[in-house]
Amino acid sequence: MTQLDSERYYAQIAASTAAIAAVVDGADLTTPIPTCPEWTLRQLATHVGRAQRWAATIVSTRSPEFIPFRSVPDGKLPDDPAAHAAWLAAGAEQLSAAVREAGQDQVWANGGLAPAPYWARRMCHETVVHAADAMLAGGRPVSIDADVAADGIDEWLTVLTVPEGTEPDPRAAALPAGRSLHVHATDEGLAGAGEWLLRHEPDGVRVDRAHGKGDVAVTGPADRLLLVLLRRAPADDPALTVHGDASVLAGWLAATSF
Repeated sequence: MTQLDSERYYAQIAASTAAIAAVVDGADLTTPIPTCPEWTLRQLATHVGRAQRWAATIVSTRSPEFIPFRSVPDGKLPDDPAAHAAWLAAGAEQLSAAVREAGQDQVWANGGLAPAPYWARRMCHETVVHAADAMLAGGRPVSIDADVAADGIDEWLTVLTVPEGTEPDPRAAALPAGRSLHVHATDEGLAGAGEWLLRHEPDGVRVDRAHGKGDVAVTGPADRLLLVLLRRAPADDPALTVHGDASVLAGWLAATSF
C-alpha cells in the first residue's frame, strides 16, 4: 500500500487537532473519555499536544535515540481556556514544520531509525484517533475520510501491532494458529488499497495487503473499520458486515488495543 502524501498528513493533523480544540472549547475538562477510561478531556488534549511536540523535538534534533515524553518543553495544556486552541494548533504546526525541514533524514522511530516523515504518518493517526475519542465523549458524530482511515488501518495492522525486535509477538495470541482474518474497506476510490488478510502460519503472523478468504471477514466503510479495530466502536457496528467465525474477530479485538 502506498502511503499518503506528507502534505495530506499535515493537513489531517491540523484538521484533527482543530476538531479536538472545538470539543475542548468551553467544555468541562473533567469530562471522562469513555474510549480512554483512564483519561479526562484535559488529559486527552494534553496528551495530543505533548505528543506532537515530542515528535517535533525528535525530528528537529534528528535524535537517534528515544527522548523522554515528559521532558518536552511546553507540554502542558494551559490553565487559561482562551489559550487552549492556540496551544493545540501550535503543536500541530511545530510537528509539520519539523518534518518538512528534515526531509528524509533518519530519526528515532519506536525502537529503530526511520526517515522523518514516519512521524507525519504516526502523528496523523494518533491525532485522528484521539479526535474521535474527544468527539465521542462530546456526543459528536465521527467521520474520517476514507483514504486517511484506510491508511490508519494499514499502519495499525502492519506497523503498530508488529512487535519490536525480538519481543514476543502479541498477535500470536490475538489470532490463533491456523486462523485468518480478512479486513475489507468497501469505500469507492481506494484503488485496491482497502484490503488486508491476516494469517497465523507456522512461522508467525503474516499480513498481506490483498483480497483473500479468511475464517472471518469484516467489511464496511474504512472509517468504521478503523474505529472497530482500535476499539472505539463495537464489533457489531451496524455499518459493518461480519462473515464467518465472529469469534476470531472478537479474539483479535480483545488482544489488540491502541
